[in-house]
Amino acid sequence: MTEKHIGFIGLGNMGGRMTRCITGAGIDVLGYDAKAENIELAGARAATNSAQLTEQSDIVLLSLPDSRVVEAVVLGDDGVLAHARPGQVVVDLSTAAPESTRRISALLAEKGASYLDAGISGGAAAAEKGALTLMVGGEQSALETARPVLERFASNIFYVGDSGAGHTTKLLNNFLNAVSLAATAEVMVAGKKAGLDLAVLLDVFNASSGVNFATVNRFPKIIHGDYLKGGLTNTLMMKDVVLYTELVSTLGVASLNASGPLASFGLAKALGYADEISNTVVDAIGDVSGGVRLHEAVGS
Repeated sequence: MTEKHIGFIGLGNMGGRMTRCITGAGIDVLGYDAKAENIELAGARAATNSAQLTEQSDIVLLSLPDSRVVEAVVLGDDGVLAHARPGQVVVDLSTAAPESTRRISALLAEKGASYLDAGISGGAAAAEKGALTLMVGGEQSALETARPVLERFASNIFYVGDSGAGHTTKLLNNFLNAVSLAATAEVMVAGKKAGLDLAVLLDVFNASSGVNFATVNRFPKIIHGDYLKGGLTNTLMMKDVVLYTELVSTLGVASLNASGPLASFGLAKALGYADEISNTVVDAIGDVSGGVRLHEAVGS
């Protein structure tokens, strides 16, 4: 494990937490981020740029907003691809388009390097505890090379298939997450307006057929004003839903349930919650439902 030199590009909300899990175990990490303070907060050493980081790392981890940024970092002039070498493993922990992923994988393979698309799930809370779930596509042998590093921040690692399979699985998972979050937000606003005890309402859902990740893990906190900040924003959630619709379109699958989350997270973006955690979609729905909040404001 310690013989491998680790580099991490993108140390924001999720990348920074994952990096801290690695550095917290006493493992040296070379980091690069557009915001220098993120590197220090993650406990990493600062690389001058992605080129230097790639040259000095055996395993390069990426946590970036979308395929456009991933392609800029990997395929851009003096980027990761330009400095890749045989035996190197690049792990993309972003949520990206599978088609882009497969293209990057093929280009890195020409340099003798391996590219893993490793979708993550669990949010900021799981990242803090090193308990994320990973769904990994690419060469299985490359996964085994990277596994000791990935296990520092993931408690569940699933190998799901060839290149692109990890990001495909992530998009399917994220769509279900988006549907359940948006639908539960709407129902909770309705429950509030109906005068129900929201804690009891959640207990009912969680003992009944309406149970889902949002009812179990999100709304017990949200009803007390804790939005679990630090996770996926409304903008990124909207991006993931759009990527899902593009994916199922290429597969020839009818997307009959996308309109709900598209409308919900689109509303949140339009009402000023674009860069807030996606849990604030409940406030956006509350805004257009008479100014409803699930919790009492501090000091009220």
